[in-house]
Amino acid sequence: MRAHDSAECHSDKNRCGCSELRAPRLLRPFILLILKEREAHGYELVEKVNGFRFHSSPPDVGAIYRNLRHMEEERWVTSRWDTKGTGPARRIYRITPEGEEALHGWAITLRKRREALDQFLELYRSYYHADEKSERGQ
Repeated sequence: MRAHDSAECHSDKNRCGCSELRAPRLLRPFILLILKEREAHGYELVEKVNGFRFHSSPPDVGAIYRNLRHMEEERWVTSRWDTKGTGPARRIYRITPEGEEALHGWAITLRKRREALDQFLELYRSYYHADEKSERGQ
């Protein structure tokens, strides 16, 4: 058996459950981390989240704003209207102390998940890369 390449996985991602769309809550730690650097409006957050290359396509703008709304309800972020400059008013978001606590919690959770994922990938490699080496006569 050979390892699946990413094209095979993407062609059947709904069946395997490996779609990146299954991890929408992971937007929250990215948004909080960006806001830790400085306050920002929604479009800036979309651009910066996209810069992490967490997804293979640009993030869903609606998902960013839905998460901001939920995080505001949870008091992780606050917002205010910026009416300076030309153009329409924009909502500016900033992280709160509660948001910083949530960010610390996310860091711990993601570190643990990374360790589990590293173990998974190491075991996966041991099965499939060993087969590939024996196929090549190594």
